[in-house]
Amino acid sequence: MNTAAFLDIDGTLYRNSLMIEHFKKMVKYEVIDPGLWHTGVKPAFVEWRKRVGEYEDYMLELVAIYYEALKGRRAADLEFISNQVIHLHGDIVYKYTRNRILWHQMQGHKVFFISGSPDFLVSKMAEKYQIDGYRGTGYLIDSEGRFTGEVSPMWDSENKNKAIDNFVKAFDIDLSKSYAYGDTNGDLSMLSRVGNPVAINPAKELLLNIKHSPELSQKATIIIERKDLIYKLSPSVEIIDENSLLI
Repeated sequence: MNTAAFLDIDGTLYRNSLMIEHFKKMVKYEVIDPGLWHTGVKPAFVEWRKRVGEYEDYMLELVAIYYEALKGRRAADLEFISNQVIHLHGDIVYKYTRNRILWHQMQGHKVFFISGSPDFLVSKMAEKYQIDGYRGTGYLIDSEGRFTGEVSPMWDSENKNKAIDNFVKAFDIDLSKSYAYGDTNGDLSMLSRVGNPVAINPAKELLLNIKHSPELSQKATIIIERKDLIYKLSPSVEIIDENSLLI
């Protein structure tokens, strides 16, 4: 049986969101009306950037406009923008995760991306890093090659779990020897199923779930990468909330 590494992309490998960068490029090339950024997305972005608003609120505003902007457009017409995102941002990644991909490849492990970003961007990242397979959020296309506005999500634990099942079957994977890397609670199922789970700059909800899981708290590794340092922490690390109270 084969050993595998399952990796989320946004926040785990790439230091931002591929979808956000695609959105910004669509605004730049006026595929999306720039006014929609200022009236719809920017206020939520500014609140989040000041750390007084929630990232989820910012994303909800952005995603609603993004979905509507894609609807009815030919996928081929946006290929240039998609290529620009990977060309300009594909190397803006965490050093730890990039090195882990190389290490897994040197060990002969199978490497897979399982990401909530659009599949047409995830496929290009998979090609760039020469990995064995990928699953991203499917943006459905009709018979004329136009986006329908419907999506098949890959940002939640349930669908990431199904993706792992498919890879296990197709590549004869031994999960007990395998690795998973993620940063949000949507990656919890990936981390729970492998023998070597790694949370990279984890969100609070994910870290709390790891701390309170008898199994994950014993086997998970917490990695924090900031500036030019990489920290390896125990799941028992104390968490301080925005009011400086230990929780």
